[in-house]
Amino acid sequence: MYSPNDETTRARMVDALAAASEHLGTAPTGRLAWGWLGRTIGSRTDGGHWLRVHCGEAAKTPATRNEGIALAEERVSDKVSRPHLHDLHRWERGEYVFEAELIDYIAQPVISPETPDLTADPGLPDSWWATLRESLDALSTAEPPRETIRQSWADRVFPEFLGIPAPTIAERVTGHADLQWANLTHHPLVILDWERWGAVPVGYDPAMLYVNSLRVPTVAERIRTEFADVLDTPAGRIGEQIALAEMLQAVGRGWYVELAPLLRRRAEEMTGVRPPIPTGPRTTT
Repeated sequence: MYSPNDETTRARMVDALAAASEHLGTAPTGRLAWGWLGRTIGSRTDGGHWLRVHCGEAAKTPATRNEGIALAEERVSDKVSRPHLHDLHRWERGEYVFEAELIDYIAQPVISPETPDLTADPGLPDSWWATLRESLDALSTAEPPRETIRQSWADRVFPEFLGIPAPTIAERVTGHADLQWANLTHHPLVILDWERWGAVPVGYDPAMLYVNSLRVPTVAERIRTEFADVLDTPAGRIGEQIALAEMLQAVGRGWYVELAPLLRRRAEEMTGVRPPIPTGPRTTT
């Protein structure tokens, strides 16, 4: 999951990392770290920072500057535990656009380096959970750069993957929008990957972490306890349904094979409807 699909992708990303290093006046020194399907590559640098390069299709990438970590640096409180941005470089090459971020190097490893969902209890201390709650509370008041989860997406996806009409998303907060275990470090907590942050349905962030924890009941229950005041509200239940719909959409694309039965069971518990197993064309976001 967190590796290039092919040697062409690998070569393109390694070349992009070298180009970013030259432009930013630094050099990779550590082993390479790969993101989703090789779309990002990163390494520690000789300046003591972390260099991360993201690749997207030029035709599908906004022409404006990076709205992720750059705007997070401007708008998100320091109470949110996250890496800080030191420099940014964007360029196009052929059909691709690349965005390089020079950010703080975080020494502690991510909790789940190979998959977004959790497979074993990481034994996180109470202080880790307290930092997570403080960070999400502080983030919720920041000015969002975008609406990350759109009503039009929910209207398409809910009937296909949950078997029910989509609810109206009436309440939103600013959220990380990709809160899963590959983006969270061991103690002390740092929240990584700020590409997608924006206005999300209330409860979506903790719900996404919860549904990615269903294979480890002790951790899933801890999340429900820590965020009961959000998840156990009408708006929070909508946020959880949206997280389930998004995860089941990924299941329809071939991901989360072992997690899939638990996602479907939880969806049926929430809606009273057994989620369909799509057989037609896959819905895209």
